[in-house]
Amino acid sequence: MKPSDQPVLRDLVLVGGGHSHVGVLRMFAMKPEPGVRITVICTDIDTPYSGMLPGYISGHYSFDEVHIDLGRLCAFAGARLYHDAVVGIDRKTQTVICKNRPPVAYDLLSVNIGSTPQVQQVEDAQALAVPVKPIAQFNARWLTLLDKARQWQAHRGRMTIAVVGGGAGGVELVLSMQYRLRNELKALGRSPEDLKFVLLTSGDSVLPTHNPGVRQRFAQVLQERNVDVHVHAEVVQVSPGCLHTRDGRTFDADETMWATQAGGPTWLQSTGLALDDKGFILVQATLQSLNDPLVFAAGDIASLVERPLEKAGVFAVRMAKPLAENLRRSLRGQKGVAYKPQRHWLALISTGNRFAVASRGSLGFAGGWVWRWKDRIDRAFMRRFTDLPVVDWHAPGTPLRTAIGSMGQLLKDIQAQGRAPTSRLNLTSEESLQAISAIAMRCGGCGAKVGASVLSRALGSFKPVERPDVLIGLHSPDDAAVVRVPPGMAVVQTVDFFRAFIDDPYLFGQVAANHALGDIFAMGAEPQTATAVVTVPPGLERKIEDLLTQMMGGAIEVLNAAGCALVGGHTGEGAELALGFAINGLIDDKMDSVMRKGGMQPGDVLLLTKPIGTGTLFAAHARYAAKGRWIDAALKSMVQSNQRGAAILRTHGATACTDLTGFGLLGHLVEMTRPSGVDAELQLSALPLLDGAVDCVQAGIVSSLQPANVRLRRALRNADEFVGDPRYPLLFDPQTAGGLLASVPAAQASACVQALKAAGYAHTAIIGRITAQGEAIEPVLLKT
Repeated sequence: MKPSDQPVLRDLVLVGGGHSHVGVLRMFAMKPEPGVRITVICTDIDTPYSGMLPGYISGHYSFDEVHIDLGRLCAFAGARLYHDAVVGIDRKTQTVICKNRPPVAYDLLSVNIGSTPQVQQVEDAQALAVPVKPIAQFNARWLTLLDKARQWQAHRGRMTIAVVGGGAGGVELVLSMQYRLRNELKALGRSPEDLKFVLLTSGDSVLPTHNPGVRQRFAQVLQERNVDVHVHAEVVQVSPGCLHTRDGRTFDADETMWATQAGGPTWLQSTGLALDDKGFILVQATLQSLNDPLVFAAGDIASLVERPLEKAGVFAVRMAKPLAENLRRSLRGQKGVAYKPQRHWLALISTGNRFAVASRGSLGFAGGWVWRWKDRIDRAFMRRFTDLPVVDWHAPGTPLRTAIGSMGQLLKDIQAQGRAPTSRLNLTSEESLQAISAIAMRCGGCGAKVGASVLSRALGSFKPVERPDVLIGLHSPDDAAVVRVPPGMAVVQTVDFFRAFIDDPYLFGQVAANHALGDIFAMGAEPQTATAVVTVPPGLERKIEDLLTQMMGGAIEVLNAAGCALVGGHTGEGAELALGFAINGLIDDKMDSVMRKGGMQPGDVLLLTKPIGTGTLFAAHARYAAKGRWIDAALKSMVQSNQRGAAILRTHGATACTDLTGFGLLGHLVEMTRPSGVDAELQLSALPLLDGAVDCVQAGIVSSLQPANVRLRRALRNADEFVGDPRYPLLFDPQTAGGLLASVPAAQASACVQALKAAGYAHTAIIGRITAQGEAIEPVLLKT
């Protein structure tokens, strides 16, 4: 997380990670706007660059070479990345409605989500055709097709692949797929003639928006490559293995790729925004919505009223600069500038085989050198988002220092004038007073509590699970909660608290609650109640309210799922966002069902239910050195509850158990061997690891707690033999919301692992075994 010493005054929300928005993120990263918090909501962590997609399909580029890592870019820009799908916009409350989280508040909103093929308008196309857009979702379907072609049986005859759409996208797609798939079959020793490619277009030629020379050149290329082209072929129905056109013709198609009839997503229809006949957002020259100046749109999703544009990536890329400028101006209360698209633009259209055709107005030329030229242009564009500068954010003259200085000047202006001047953020007089208060000397004691009205509004919409043993809780608030302990039960108590390590408060709330519950589950107990302790940075009341709504929404969701009632808490101001819980659980007071750290028996098998590596990954994330998909996968692991896992371990006779947290795998293993009076063998090659964890430790990036954990290397009998192994440092890696480490009788181990995997703990692994205590002082022996 990029450090911030300033209160949040305005929320800029970017929906989608398209070409325009990645440009905006980079521009705001290099020149932050004081007091503005950026949030990106996107369904994808890796956002594709459309200009290189044909080269990726052809096999010329790897996945990473054609995708912008949105997670890393957002971290660099100090923006929050919410990995979710948008399903609506409530313009009255100025919130974005998401599929899987509380509504996200905005002061200014920008939409850059591309277009969506309207396959639902063609009978059965939605079920049987593969739409090329959204491009980000195309990759999985392409890989499926690639695998299908490799496994196609010759006795079934030729495999026919059809592309519907005769524009540049459809033509590039069919030629790129043909080049790649024919080469794949050759590599397998099979005849490339087992494949047939068909292109259907409703027009009278391919590439209708390009000049006659370019159209003729591609008609020739398609003919030479034996691609069957059918014009005036408007597809009106897709059936298994067949395409049906309006004029009654039918065409064989084992696979159909859809690259035409794009429009806006259906959820835009309910927003009240002015849309064109295809569902795209109508915008004026400033890229603002015709009927809502707080909403901007760019790229394919935008429909420029003054001059309709072709849906091409070149326009989305060039919209980034005026979009960023107008977003700044709007936040400052200034008049926007007009976006002026070029009249003629250069299209470099590839043919799949490292050959490309250039088209601009009436001009056209082609050759291998054109493809190499295009390759240089594309790689240069991508380097802007992959080769991010290494910045010491606290050094004089850096963007953060400049922003802090600007914030100081802004607040001086507020104090002098009672409001922000037009050259800065446009604040109301009440917001100005709150902004001054946010950076003034704050009180301690109960003077640092968050106001009751803010808490009431933030938590009012949530309903903690109700339990009959909670006599007084949040349903009837009082000075303290009153909870009944059922007869024959004992109370299990634990507490956990830590500061935020990610910029997404909803996910942070989920992880914090899940982490706190981990001790209860590891003991074999049932969670009963939770009290929360929260610190939030001072700021505008409505910003604090939104932060609490997001964070506590995530936390309560996890607590409710576990049957744990939130009964109270304390919320105060602090320098950083932090959250913790005191959890009470229940267990049979006969203690028969308790799973403790001691209890391991020689001959037991050692199991781990989740992969490790969160410490090094988030240390790398803070330095913009971790891939976004690594962080996304780590968070998915961290929000997975240990509740079912603990029950399965108990059912299979676990003799000892603990949850893996800050002391790392080795630290927690030693905590188990010592009271059990046993030794352990740990198989390094069997450890389940999070994607990217080894890459990060090999880059020399470890958690700040790692050095303290490394002192436990004295517990290793043969550390010197493994110190060069890239997995060795992960023995000391501190985990947040880690999995369960347990010993299970060998006879039960196989069934236990199978049950855990069936329950969703896909990375469960046998990582070692328990041995009798030997004469050596060191209890742990590493094995390959």
